[in-house]
Amino acid sequence: MKRMWLSIALLCAVAHTARAQDRIVTLLAELTNAPGTSGYEDSVRHLMVEHMKPMATKLTYDGLGSVIAQQGTTGPRIMVDAHMDELGGMVRRITPTGFLSMQMLGGWFDQALVDQRWTIIGSKGPVHAVTGIRDIHVAAPEERTRVFPRESIFLDVGAKTDADVRAMGISPGDPVVPDAPFTIMNGTDNYLSKAWDDRVGCAVLIEVMRRMEHAHHANTIFYAATVQEEIGLRGGQTAAAIVKPDIGIALEAGVVKDAPGVQPEEAQEVVGGGPAIFLYDASALPSRKMVAFVKETAASGSIPLQFDFITGYGEDGATMQKTDGGTPIVNLVVPTRYTHAHNGIINRADFDHMVDLVTAMVTKLDAETVARLRDYAF
Repeated sequence: MKRMWLSIALLCAVAHTARAQDRIVTLLAELTNAPGTSGYEDSVRHLMVEHMKPMATKLTYDGLGSVIAQQGTTGPRIMVDAHMDELGGMVRRITPTGFLSMQMLGGWFDQALVDQRWTIIGSKGPVHAVTGIRDIHVAAPEERTRVFPRESIFLDVGAKTDADVRAMGISPGDPVVPDAPFTIMNGTDNYLSKAWDDRVGCAVLIEVMRRMEHAHHANTIFYAATVQEEIGLRGGQTAAAIVKPDIGIALEAGVVKDAPGVQPEEAQEVVGGGPAIFLYDASALPSRKMVAFVKETAASGSIPLQFDFITGYGEDGATMQKTDGGTPIVNLVVPTRYTHAHNGIINRADFDHMVDLVTAMVTKLDAETVARLRDYAF
């Protein structure tokens, strides 16, 4: 019996090591582990440039810090977009007793903020912090089910005074990101991490670019890794103004129904069911012709495709859609459990199928196809 368990343990270790050495796993881990809340995307931008530059015909930036890598020089202009920023915060105030208040960046649930680990990026490097929680031994009974508002939550860095905090290299305005490292979940093909929204899209963008580097394509592809999406789709707007795309493809993290508590009309995707296309979100309606094009491309490549309608959602496709007189767009997502929180889950097969789908789409977008997708004449 002991020998059997040792054998099982060895097999699991070998399988884990093989997966851990996978190039895609390495890419996903480094992108999600990098700190990069809105306006402070520097670490992520460095990684994106490191991967994109060798494969690009040209690489430029917009005025906010979005990265725009180009492949090809002729044919219709195809913009593939993923945003680099993640939900986070910034140091707002340092109290005399060494606690810190936080300005949240992005759409946080208040109930997701309490008793979590965070990393503050100070002038002397990363500083570990935790958002404290009331001790149940002194809390009144009615507090046990109460959601604590963000205004009452403070970061604890272990300091006793404001001087201690400043000695750590922390000052107001410093970025704060979740501390939730990438993990392969128990030998499965599900991956746990912070920042899937939208580092999963950034990784898809890199992998599509890798596949297209030496492939024939009758178009010019612009891969935009944008900034400040979580606080108003800002980098998507400035990058699209530079690219002036004929076609826009947004890559995002999705919202799933296969988690307890999700109601039937709230989401339609499941983890492991393949990439999804948003037929509706609060910021944009996709081009009907683009939707048909995605369906045809997925079917011809035997790529599983899901469909979703999300009422509370914004994405860079909305900015591309309104660029230069109007652009047909579509938002494609990798299904993700627990978005806008410290810990989310994606499935590896969904990621791989998304890369397959986007690669097939950009390969087919020649001048004739793009003209048809943009034609509204009777």
